[in-house]
Amino acid sequence: MRIDYQTKNYKPKDTLKDVIEKKVQRLDKYFDDDVTIKVAMRESNDREKMELTIFLGGAVLRSEVSGKRGGETMYDLIDLALPKLERQIVKHHKILTSKSKKVRQRSLAETIKEEEKKTNEIVRTKSFDLEPMDEIEAMAELEMVGHSFFVFLNKTSGKVNVIYKRNDGNYGIIEANV
Repeated sequence: MRIDYQTKNYKPKDTLKDVIEKKVQRLDKYFDDDVTIKVAMRESNDREKMELTIFLGGAVLRSEVSGKRGGETMYDLIDLALPKLERQIVKHHKILTSKSKKVRQRSLAETIKEEEKKTNEIVRTKSFDLEPMDEIEAMAELEMVGHSFFVFLNKTSGKVNVIYKRNDGNYGIIEANV
């Protein structure tokens, strides 16, 4: 996180900058990429003001606190400003995630509607002659054609069988009774 300091009628000490940097670093957990935070410190007649601003794309998150001079110091003001800014960041993240969920839900609903529009229909018909073979030959044919199943006429039973490869790597046979 990069910190830009802006001052008016106030000269921050290096120790104050170190404290601000240390405390602002805890906001890093909310951001993936490098973010710049602007820290503005002003001193007017009897007031000290601190303003923290983060620019996130189209959003601006801002926290401003002030205190009487001689009462709250800039060290106290950073402790008051950071929780306000952190609440805004959390709220902003919630809004973004809810929007992205809505977009995902909308795109999922559109996909489902598109799939529903597609009607299940037969798009290809294939016919072939059944060759009598045993189960070992059918297994070899299945591997050669590279399909998930193979239809054959069982030499031993004389029935139509389907051999298929199971998820566990073994084979299964379906025997049709006519």
